[in-house]
Amino acid sequence: MRGRWERWRESVRSGFWAVPGGCVTAAVLLALLLVEVDHRLQSSFALTFGAGPDGAREVLSAITTAMITFTGLVFSITVLALQLTSSQFSPRVLRTFLRDRLTQYALGVFTATFVYAVMVLRTVRSGEDRFVPAVATTLALALLLLSVALFVTYIHHIATSLQVSSVIAAIGTETRATIDRRFPPGRDQPIGARALPPDAVPALVVPARRSGVVTAVDEQALVRAARDADVVLRMQVRLGRYVPEGAPLLEVSGEASRLDVPAVLAAVNQERNRTLQADVAFGFRQLVDIAQRALSPGINDPTTAVQVVDEEHDLLRRLATRPLRTGVHTDEHGQVRLVLPADALEDYLALALEEIERDGADMPRVRVRVEELLDDVEAAALPGHRTALIRWRGERERRTRAARTG
Repeated sequence: MRGRWERWRESVRSGFWAVPGGCVTAAVLLALLLVEVDHRLQSSFALTFGAGPDGAREVLSAITTAMITFTGLVFSITVLALQLTSSQFSPRVLRTFLRDRLTQYALGVFTATFVYAVMVLRTVRSGEDRFVPAVATTLALALLLLSVALFVTYIHHIATSLQVSSVIAAIGTETRATIDRRFPPGRDQPIGARALPPDAVPALVVPARRSGVVTAVDEQALVRAARDADVVLRMQVRLGRYVPEGAPLLEVSGEASRLDVPAVLAAVNQERNRTLQADVAFGFRQLVDIAQRALSPGINDPTTAVQVVDEEHDLLRRLATRPLRTGVHTDEHGQVRLVLPADALEDYLALALEEIERDGADMPRVRVRVEELLDDVEAAALPGHRTALIRWRGERERRTRAARTG
């Protein structure tokens, strides 16, 4: 259930259909309501609009024409922004723009204003059964003014959000939120291994029911399923990894005949693309892609790479100052029921820095900034992380010397 809810929420958050659809639905209902109000209280609100049927038709017709033009323009600008983002930064950054609320609301308000004006326009009548929806037409004018203000705000927002600093900051903000969800301070498991059941030949291997990237794991549901069947589940892939259909997803130790396999599979969410729903590494992957493109010979922009390292500095410092998860989950009786791949600071360091250092080896600004990052993160890290970080730096220096001598 939780997995389905998470998939639905991500679809709504990343799609262009939910907010505009909700705005259009609200516009239709509001038009019907206000027209009914005008029917019932027409004499009381006769001066609200102050024009006859012809004037109401002209105003509403002008609003419908303007709104469909605004909507087409916003859609064109959005598509152009997506194309520029994909070519300038990385295709994986597109989801940041697809999730942009202001763009979704701009499309929603413009479309809703168009639909609202059309719904009201059809009720205007002349002749013996003369009817002018005064209140509804006045609200259409108010929606037009709102749309103009929103359009100006949208243009400013797009111009600002296409700047590389804004893109990097947006990715960093979303990654920080994912870190807080995945590693909440005060409720983390301690660094280091806990007592695990001895490795044994798995009684059952649960294959993936479809191909896709593992984007989320409902750990509580897996623990319940393992407890009810009195088994131990071992996840074979990390978050963010692609799993082909039929490939091993989980191994089951113990008597597996009572395991509810469909419930286990439903607890592992697979999608076509990686998301930042729970995958902290995907945030680093997007930042590294931007830095690599900036450091490519065709662009040669070390300043952008340094901006990426600045953002990674904050993210790595957050990870180093809180316990990471061992991946071991127990039931209410303390019995180990689920083992996930453990999170390690070295993995995040390698992902965030190795490719940037390699591509920026001839750029002193990048090398100096990386060293400053490592010095600060080492000084702030928890003792367990500091040991791992020192070990990682030693291996890094050995690789660098070997590359120079080779």
